[in-house]
Amino acid sequence: MPTTNHDEPFLWTPEEPQHHPDSPLSRAFAQPLMLGLFLPLQTGGWSQSTLPRSTDWTFDYNARLTQQAEALGFDVAFGLSQWLPKGGFGGETRYRENFLDPFVSTTALAAVTSRILLLGTIHILYGPWHPMHLARFLATADHISQGRFGANIVTGYADNEPRMFGSTRAAHDKRYVQSAEFIRICNALWAGHDNLTYQGEFYSLEQAYVSPRPRYGRPVLASASGSPAGFDYAGRYSDIVFISSPAGEKLAEALPKLPAHVAAVKQAAASHGRQVRVIINPTIIVRPTREEAFAYYQAIMDHADIEAIRSFSARHAAGDSQSWLEHSARGRAVGGHLHIVGSPEDVTEQLKQLHATGVDGIQITFYDYEPELAYFGESVIPLLEQAGLRRPVLPL
Repeated sequence: MPTTNHDEPFLWTPEEPQHHPDSPLSRAFAQPLMLGLFLPLQTGGWSQSTLPRSTDWTFDYNARLTQQAEALGFDVAFGLSQWLPKGGFGGETRYRENFLDPFVSTTALAAVTSRILLLGTIHILYGPWHPMHLARFLATADHISQGRFGANIVTGYADNEPRMFGSTRAAHDKRYVQSAEFIRICNALWAGHDNLTYQGEFYSLEQAYVSPRPRYGRPVLASASGSPAGFDYAGRYSDIVFISSPAGEKLAEALPKLPAHVAAVKQAAASHGRQVRVIINPTIIVRPTREEAFAYYQAIMDHADIEAIRSFSARHAAGDSQSWLEHSARGRAVGGHLHIVGSPEDVTEQLKQLHATGVDGIQITFYDYEPELAYFGESVIPLLEQAGLRRPVLPL
């Protein structure tokens, strides 16, 4: 089979899961607005605030959340990956000090779920990772989950993380070149037409083979970026692309800029003869009334963990990420790429506006996950169905 770039050495490519009409990915893509849950696998979840809440990083808590989301019809769940020193980002909350590995955690979640897609975030350029490892690990997780598993492939923007692994951070665009070779090799191994011998710029294999074949051609692949190099990589290899807001966390400021941002991702895929779905991460704060929602929103910010926010902002500034560039420090107390706040009717209207920009789905974070996820399911999902943004999902 031909590769997407004729300047690259020939490698086999498997069929994509979105081309299988019965795949879990195709079922998720059939929803007008995909719903995802960003799991709080780390201390403090996504919000740097000391306002009391029940959100917890433990596996049992995240398993309950995932089962709760699955019962509500959510399409995907996955977690963040970061590598941090002792104390995490510090502050009163010791933000993200405890951090469950998202790849191992989501593989384990496959055993306690039956429908929801599960993505494990992986820094493939850290340490002695080789495409043979990932190809076998993901094929195994694919079989455990019956085709519901995938990987969110990240290259790492922080300057201190590679040093933990005894290496230095490569230039921004060069990391995507290396990641592309990595995933092309994985694709060839998943295609599995024969033993693979390959000599590339970064990796070499001799008579390599991985079996069994993934259930729907290959596992689901995702990536996150805000740069042209990242968009091109996503357009070639990803099924789901996570973007950040190009204009900060305020929805009213982001809406005018999002259409061009989303279109750039989708055009990158179209230039390679592919289609992708674009997802963004809002923190949703929904209460019975608008006044209650904004009072809660303000209380979260009033309890901002300033020291942890300063540490997080400094780390991000030292990296070379092209995402989160316009987000306010105070907004980190709430977290998320966007803040969607209001009554159930307000939230539904804001999600309609967000979908109109070309965004295909949302990967939601909450402040107090368990009760807020339950209320979102009770109050907002029926309105999304009425608005044509969600198709009803059969009970488990």
